[in-house]
Amino acid sequence: MKKFSPGILPTLVTVPVVIILLALCVWQVNRYSWKINLIDTINSQLAAPAVEMPTGDLDPEKWQYRRVKLTGHYEHDKELHLFAHADPGREGFQIITPFVRSGNGEVVLVNRGWVPKNKVNPETRPAGQVRGDVTITGVIRKPWGKAYSFMPESSATDNVWLYGQLSKMADYLKMKVAPVFVELDANDVPGGLPIGGQTRITLPNNHIQYAFTWLGLAITMAIIFVIYGLKRGKGDEDAPE
Repeated sequence: MKKFSPGILPTLVTVPVVIILLALCVWQVNRYSWKINLIDTINSQLAAPAVEMPTGDLDPEKWQYRRVKLTGHYEHDKELHLFAHADPGREGFQIITPFVRSGNGEVVLVNRGWVPKNKVNPETRPAGQVRGDVTITGVIRKPWGKAYSFMPESSATDNVWLYGQLSKMADYLKMKVAPVFVELDANDVPGGLPIGGQTRITLPNNHIQYAFTWLGLAITMAIIFVIYGLKRGKGDEDAPE
């Protein structure tokens, strides 16, 4: 039987690294299960009937992707323009409008949907500026900001927003608003604009691929370690005494 002699330093380096790689593999498998459960939860929430949206400081994390309904009227003269592309890649804006709830007067920023760039001026789509009390349904979304510091800033002075910066939007409007957005469901709008149903949920689940990557690295490193130890052991046996 060949002598296995990898040496102290290679052993001290390799064994902890292999253990860490295997731990990362297990972590990714656990993340995969967590992501599956999260996707199932979101899909079940989106498929559930709309419930009356609570009033007050609801928890954005808890209510994210919940379908809700609320009754009130729009304040169209205060609409905000969130830059967004349509599916075909056309530039445009999502129209976010303050919605004053009947009874309690709470203001909710409602994403009514997408319009092309040449229709961002509300005067170009007067039929879609629904008046009076209406009952709407949609999906709750929590606010979001810049993912990285080097990304461009929104231009509040031009009413061009790049992110769902709810607190800054509220300051711009000088209004106290609910802590979440509501994205309208797809529905028929006079004049056809804005186009609702803009909720897009993309949750990639690549954790199994990552798990195999970490596992492959651990196995590769272990094989190299074994081969090195066998070769080193053979060299010790062949060395003259």
